Amino acid sequence: MLLCGSATLASAAALIYMIKNPSPQLTFQTLSGDLFARREGDFISLDLPENKAQPLGAGKYKDIIKATIGSIPVQEVRFCSSVGGDLLVRIPDSITREQFEKLRPNVQDMIAAHTEEIRGVIVTLKGSMENGCVDEEGVQYDFVSRFFDPWSGVPEDPVTGSAHTILASYWAKKLGKTEFYACQCSQRGGVLRVRLRGDGRVDVRGKAVVVTAGKIRI
Repeated sequence: MLLCGSATLASAAALIYMIKNPSPQLTFQTLSGDLFARREGDFISLDLPENKAQPLGAGKYKDIIKATIGSIPVQEVRFCSSVGGDLLVRIPDSITREQFEKLRPNVQDMIAAHTEEIRGVIVTLKGSMENGCVDEEGVQYDFVSRFFDPWSGVPEDPVTGSAHTILASYWAKKLGKTEFYACQCSQRGGVLRVRLRGDGRVDVRGKAVVVTAGKIRI
């Protein structure tokens, strides 16, 4: 499989919580290389490859960007080909979390403007006390994001591990740090702890909840 943080986290959770796999680290062999999962308290930490996005003018994909963020201004656009083709769109720091969460892409226009090299669109905003990007206890997020992929039948992904391998690389340069407290602001939402290591890898920590268990009789 290609890099998919959600699928890796879910697979690790099934092996750890349901199968009771005792291994301290699980290894998944994928087309993106080996992916590793470790249990850390209530979290599962995924060891994923860093993915770097390159600067890009807003003109080439302006129709997709407009369909995604509407009238919200664009601060910066980057493109990452190594995860299947993701646009990274940063919006101005003055945009509030409330405005960010009210963002409703025009899915039909996104589909109509699609080009083969695009897998999805990451929209990200720097966190601050002023724009309301804080958790329930008032702790500031370093950045927040949303991920849209209507071309795969996923208008919005709740939490996207692979996107954070791009976001960690991007925000490390902007914020001058390598450890991040992040939130993906979908309707369901998800909080992540992300660490950019010095060896080209990214640790993405999140929680998994088992909601359904069953048996298949063959």
